Amino acid sequence: MTASGTAPDVGVGYTDGEPRDSLEGFAGGAIEFIDALGLPQADLFGWSLGGIVAQRVAVRRPELVRRLVVAGSGPAGWVPDAPPFSEKVLGIMAKRDADLEDILYLFYPETETARAAGREHFDHVSTRLAAGGPAVSETAAQGMLTATATLLAAPFDEVRAELEAIKQPVLYANGLHDVMIPAHASYVAVQHLDNATLVLYTGAGHAFLFQYAKAFAQQVVDFLAA
Repeated sequence: MTASGTAPDVGVGYTDGEPRDSLEGFAGGAIEFIDALGLPQADLFGWSLGGIVAQRVAVRRPELVRRLVVAGSGPAGWVPDAPPFSEKVLGIMAKRDADLEDILYLFYPETETARAAGREHFDHVSTRLAAGGPAVSETAAQGMLTATATLLAAPFDEVRAELEAIKQPVLYANGLHDVMIPAHASYVAVQHLDNATLVLYTGAGHAFLFQYAKAFAQQVVDFLAA
């Protein structure tokens, strides 16, 4: 809630307003939310696109951020020597009727162990989703795709400059076999951060934090307490 008694108008979840479609817009919404809570400083945890947003918040309002956890994510643009963004991944992301196999492909490697972990996770999540809650609108989903396309085109000089502007301690973590945001992006990112730790999980992909939930949770707790 804001000081005026209303939630920030970011157009997702239980909020009103028009969904945003840029990294600047997402970062602005996060800043509005933190300010609305009256927090003078916060630790930020961002997964996937959220990790890129968290880093932009740290650049825009450095005094607001104490520590950053960037999970299954990367810097605000494609990095040199990273594998090209897969047409299969883009195709699945654009589907309105993606099935479980599509989703498993995006989040878990194609091994029996990883796929079993994926199915267990989605079984668990489905029971919570069945209880109801706000859906992601088509406009919000398209906004995320629009923002992602812009990020893919960002010059690396700008990407590097943003990383070098982040002075807070950062924990970067990825699955080694992420088909959406390659682990190579994290490896490049930490080379341009002042104070970073990089953790990679073998046998895992974009959803490593669910596949290795206990281990990663402890990693985060230790990092935030340091």
